[in-house]
Amino acid sequence: MSAPKEGEYFILCFLPLFDLSGPILASAGLAGLQSKLMGVDPTSDGQLLAYSIIIPAFNESARVGATLDKVLSHVAHRGWDAEIIAVDDGSSDNTVEIIRGYAETNPRVRLLQNPGNRGKGYSVRNGMLQARGELLLFSDADLSSPIEEADKLFAAIAGGADIAIGSRWLRRDLQTQRQPLYRQLFGRVFNLMLRMVLGLRFKDTQCGFKAFTRRSAKTIFPLQKIERWGFDPELLYLARKKGFKVAEVPVEWAHREGTRISPLRDGTRMFLEMLKIRWYGTTGKYDGDGK
Repeated sequence: MSAPKEGEYFILCFLPLFDLSGPILASAGLAGLQSKLMGVDPTSDGQLLAYSIIIPAFNESARVGATLDKVLSHVAHRGWDAEIIAVDDGSSDNTVEIIRGYAETNPRVRLLQNPGNRGKGYSVRNGMLQARGELLLFSDADLSSPIEEADKLFAAIAGGADIAIGSRWLRRDLQTQRQPLYRQLFGRVFNLMLRMVLGLRFKDTQCGFKAFTRRSAKTIFPLQKIERWGFDPELLYLARKKGFKVAEVPVEWAHREGTRISPLRDGTRMFLEMLKIRWYGTTGKYDGDGK
């Protein structure tokens, strides 16, 4: 038998991080895993996990505890080698204290704190850049898409995608609780503008449920410039620019009360951010390494 080649040593070293007996990654086969693992950069201590789950949080004291309970339960049920990174965005309530309490009693949970209120986009980027997982997922703190739906995104990546995004509109029957009509209208108008201005052809760019291979995350997030609500289209624009394969996956989703987005105020800002993305793209602002 011939000695393994250099690339094969890489695969053999990292295969223990994945549960090949599970129904998701097993279906991809060794060839699919090899293509996803190549190019992974090591963390500072060389310790990589299979999964990182990033949860941005701002004044979420009423539900962050229940959210962490559900995520921890699912991680344990699936037997994942995972970390859960809760990123506080300058909350003025006791969100930080609640998350810190979980982190002190459960080694899977990590608390990151932004330098003040910087926005959801900043929070997601902060978590992604400090994550240690091979597969990285971010989810809204209200779990509008149940954490169990993460299996669908990871399956899409195991099947060949670099990025898998949850979609509320590929299968409307999966929406267990619809948004108010005015928000549906705003979303459709914004989606149309994204198609015209950025050329993004997805049914849903704004669902707060997206998964990335480590390689795609470490390529895209250092280049991200939009820090608030308009960051999702920027990620997808960068993914296309860098040649990553994006799979749009229908997921179960339910509208939650208490959302902080204002269609007028934030809608105007998101439109301006969309124009910024176009400007950054045409002037070469995304051509560097993000540093």
